[in-house]
Formats: sequence, C-alpha cells, structure tokens
Amino acid sequence: MTERDDAQLVGECLSGNVNAFETIVDRYQKPIYNAALRIVHNRDDAEDITQTVFVKLYENLAAFNPKHKLFSWIYRMAINESINFIKQKRAAGEPPSTLLALDKTPEENYSDAALRESLLGALMKLDIDYRVVIILRHFEGFSYEEISYIIEVPEKTVKSRLFSARQNLREILIKEGVTPND
Repeated sequence: MTERDDAQLVGECLSGNVNAFETIVDRYQKPIYNAALRIVHNRDDAEDITQTVFVKLYENLAAFNPKHKLFSWIYRMAINESINFIKQKRAAGEPPSTLLALDKTPEENYSDAALRESLLGALMKLDIDYRVVIILRHFEGFSYEEISYIIEVPEKTVKSRLFSARQNLREILIKEGVTPND
C-alpha cells in the first residue's frame, strides 16, 4: 500500500508531523462536509461544522482508539456537531434553514428533480434522530454496526429508529401527495 493508512497518519500527527494532519483533512473533509450539509442544509453552516470537527479532531487526536476506524470517529464528531448546531438554532428560536439545492451533476439536474426536492423536504421534517439514521444508512451507506458506533446507541436501537424513520418519511410523502409510482 503506497498511501499511508489512518493509524500511521495519527501516529505521525501525535509525533508533531503537521503534514500528516493535512493528509487526514484532505482525505475526509469532503465526506464530513457532505454529511453536515445533509443534516443542516446550509452550506455556510456545514463549512463551519466541518471546520469545528477538524479542530476538535486535532485537539483530541490522542484519545483516538485505533481499534476503530478513524473515519467513523470523525464522522461521529460531525454528526454530533450537526445535531448540536440544530438544537442550538431551535433553542435560539431561529427558523429552519431553507432547503438549498445540493451540488448536482447535469444528469441529476434533469432526472426526478421534483421527487428529489420532495424527498429532501420530507427528510428535513423528520425528527433529528430519525433524519440522522436515514442519512447514515441510505445516503452514506453505513452498516447498522457502524451507525451504532457513530451515534452511540445499540444496534437494535438503530434498526428500530430506521424502521420508524422510514414509516414517518413515508407518511410525510403521502400527505404531500408523493406516491411510490410518481
């Protein structure tokens, strides 16, 4: 393997190699930003969350347990930061962010744009705990075990939340007149 693996990069960072940390940031910045964007639906807020995650990562790198994947650990931080951000906005009485168009390929722009917007709008109406499991499973492709680790709940709870989230999402879409055949 020519690329340094995560454990090696963490070791180098802890030894004072700043370039190793830059490699970690380069490797994971985009997926962390995308995860935050899917939860908060605001590009500026997602950038702020991403920056906060990497600052916290740097400050807490010595606490990393190499028996886990570095990406899962960083992703957990991103999810927690995103959830905390939403809770702070709600506590401050700020209205939810407007739904922004996500970066799309030309093909995506022309295929099922209305359905996509309906789905994203319905997703934003879900409780944050349900939204997170849907995003982690269906948008990011994490396994139940990985989701369990990221959101720090038992795997059984992940499955239960995912089932409820899907049911709630289905009900929201039906109320909005979106059916599976549309």
